[in-house]
Amino acid sequence: MERCLNSSNSRLSPTTLLLLLFFPALLLSFDFKVASYNVENLFDMNYNGSEYKEYIPNKHGWSRDKLAKKLLNISEVICDIDADIIGLQEIENKNVLKQLQTSLRKVGCTYKYLAITHKKDSAIQVAILSKIPIQSKKEIVVNRKLGYRNILEVKIIINNNPLFVYVNHWKSKASKERKRIISAKALRRRLQELSKGSEYILLGDFNSNYDEYLKVPFTGINHILKTINRDGIFIRPYSIGKNSFEHYNLWLDLPNYRRWSHNFYGDKQGLDAILLPYTMFDGKGIDYIINSFYVFKKSYLFHKKGYIFRWVYKKGRHKGKGYSDHLPIVASFSTNKPFANLEQSISKGYIRDILNKNCSFPILLENVKVVFKDKKVVEVEDSISKEKIIIYGGEDSFILGSYYNIVVYGVKLYKNKYEIVDFGLKKRYYSTTKKKD
Repeated sequence: MERCLNSSNSRLSPTTLLLLLFFPALLLSFDFKVASYNVENLFDMNYNGSEYKEYIPNKHGWSRDKLAKKLLNISEVICDIDADIIGLQEIENKNVLKQLQTSLRKVGCTYKYLAITHKKDSAIQVAILSKIPIQSKKEIVVNRKLGYRNILEVKIIINNNPLFVYVNHWKSKASKERKRIISAKALRRRLQELSKGSEYILLGDFNSNYDEYLKVPFTGINHILKTINRDGIFIRPYSIGKNSFEHYNLWLDLPNYRRWSHNFYGDKQGLDAILLPYTMFDGKGIDYIINSFYVFKKSYLFHKKGYIFRWVYKKGRHKGKGYSDHLPIVASFSTNKPFANLEQSISKGYIRDILNKNCSFPILLENVKVVFKDKKVVEVEDSISKEKIIIYGGEDSFILGSYYNIVVYGVKLYKNKYEIVDFGLKKRYYSTTKKKD
């Protein structure tokens, strides 16, 4: 039978509320929400020479009215998310960040605390807005060259528990992976300077998909920040090493086909991410609330045709409508919901075990052959029993006719048939000859 983890919102009883009123020291529980949002080029109306040409004040239709509209639209999104802490990317400077703070306050969402990087001559920075006091701020210099954005570190105290939050915006996908590796190494060096047992959250626009290693042999997100192990299997909460430098990518909370926050001409990818270390799953201090991760997908963020309703710049003019080309991502944390660290082991099995509901996940399927491939699905066949099962959302991971070892983490029932919706590749055989025993 499949193991399931469920989260629930805590509620305080009237008796507890009365006790806390007279004895505030008894307040031991605190739940909070963290988000990340690339707002797509939020520039002010002051000319300083480093702006993108489309955002030079009073040119291309970029005016005070257009800025006010963009601020209002972004405020609508942030207010709907209602996170306690939100990391932002593509903010020009502190001036426009304060304008966003004011805009949010006008629509009833107060973020009293803020922090932002300041790299000279850089067109855009990373920032953070918080409802909880920020104790300290630090900038991690990735590279002195223009084009590498600094990483923002803030320290926040949650119920006497220090929490470090890192806001990232790595080099674009148009750049070589080696440039994102430089950012990853700078972040890793800083993290390794922290005291043992420190609790931290890595978030932002990493410009890297959660499974980037399937396209690039060596990556910043998978290999430097270690979201996969030596065998190429994703780090999961139950497998993360206590004293190792490893991270769980929260995209793995969702089925494969839902792991995206950016859609570039049909290429859906999870460029934005939240990564967590062992200390966010150890049952001490602050812990991640399992399965609380989601992509914020309100209907107004999409056109009627289904694509993301980004800020509209058309025929050299700002049209004064739209939001961003990225969707926000959100996760919740608590000081009173210690993570249930299941001691899960991967057992070997067969497709028939899944079809007959006679298995416990995760399950390893060895030597399965890809016998069909479409735009959204692939079908694999067991090399022994010849039984077949559909994998939904994995078309980019497989080659027709090849054999694979697949770790299955979750399935769903679709039209009375089970489909694999959460999986990882343990080994790939690119030839059309299966592994010899």
